[in-house]
Amino acid sequence: MKSVLAGKHIVLGVCGGIAAYKSIELLRLFQKAGADVKVIMTANAENFVGPMTFEAISGHPVFLGMYGSHADGEMRHIAWAESADAVVIAPATANIIGKLACGIADDALTTFMLAVTAPKILCPSMNTHMYENRAVQRNIDTLEGDGFILVEPGQGELACGAVGAGRLPEPAFILNRVADCFYPKDLKGKKVMVTAGPTREPIDPVRFVSNPSSGKMGYAIARAAAARGAKVLLISGPTALNCPFGVSRIDVTTAGEMADVVFEHAENADIIIKVAAVSDYTPSEKFAHKIKKGQDMINVPMEKTVDILAELGRRKTRQVLVGFAAETRELETYATAKLKQKNLDMIAGNLVGDASSGFNSDNNKIKLFYRDGSIEDLPVMDKDTAAHLIFDRIRDRIIHSNTHPKGEV
Repeated sequence: MKSVLAGKHIVLGVCGGIAAYKSIELLRLFQKAGADVKVIMTANAENFVGPMTFEAISGHPVFLGMYGSHADGEMRHIAWAESADAVVIAPATANIIGKLACGIADDALTTFMLAVTAPKILCPSMNTHMYENRAVQRNIDTLEGDGFILVEPGQGELACGAVGAGRLPEPAFILNRVADCFYPKDLKGKKVMVTAGPTREPIDPVRFVSNPSSGKMGYAIARAAAARGAKVLLISGPTALNCPFGVSRIDVTTAGEMADVVFEHAENADIIIKVAAVSDYTPSEKFAHKIKKGQDMINVPMEKTVDILAELGRRKTRQVLVGFAAETRELETYATAKLKQKNLDMIAGNLVGDASSGFNSDNNKIKLFYRDGSIEDLPVMDKDTAAHLIFDRIRDRIIHSNTHPKGEV
């Protein structure tokens, strides 16, 4: 399945900041997603990265200036603006932000920007005190009011040695924000609740029962829902992942904690997608102190945890309810039974153990099982693409069909 960026024409504006080198990686990521990329550089940007680098990678001449040796007879600032599907300025310096806010057109990039009607994404990068300066913040507010999409800088140590806001976000994060511009906003006005990650059931203060779930699939689904306009609540077990942009997150640790939070918020959700790998059993008694090595064998009595998905299915009225099933064998048998027993509208199943997909992989190989008995076998794809495909199927096979009890959510 192609990326939403495949075939899109992206113009990348590069300004004179130390983070300009990251623009090369961003260019490569756009190309990997299937986009055609052209680059405009400011004069100061050439002090950090040479235009030949961008020309060699993009396959297009770099737009450097309006006049003199840079002019080629083409009204490039108009032609590129008319063909662009999106424009990204990364890094965006305080200087370019100020010029754009005032409508100044004194070089190739600023002149081009006045002619752009496509989505405009701004990625500021500068010293913390510069970024927090009231003049810069006023200019950013002006640009957001004019329709620019702001990708806020990250926190961390900057090139100047200061620590704080001002780092250019990672290229992969910028790529996702640009991709968001092209997804349908078919979930606007909907509330989506997603569970993700593993749970941990403590045995003693230093040991616990868990599983290798990374949370990547659940986070991809939360990110996709937000990109499509939904108000998203992500209930997450312990992971190393950052909360997706535009998503509210509640962190939990145990199966019991996850159950409590899920049931508290379930009634308000239009769509519930339970991706979390919740422990089926928990130690019936927790040791107060660390178990010392000594005995050759110890017994840890276990008891069942709450079946969150089954309880959601029992309570379900108007919601769309989607589950996940990770199996080691007989996927179709177990997934189909789970779909019926837990009153689901759809279930996504996969066989664990494949190194190219599943736990901790960036890819997944899933089958979709529907209430009408049909099964859709999907090829291996990255989890972000799979997440959007799942929402396509929820829209087309459930919400817009008569298979959902009320035909709508």
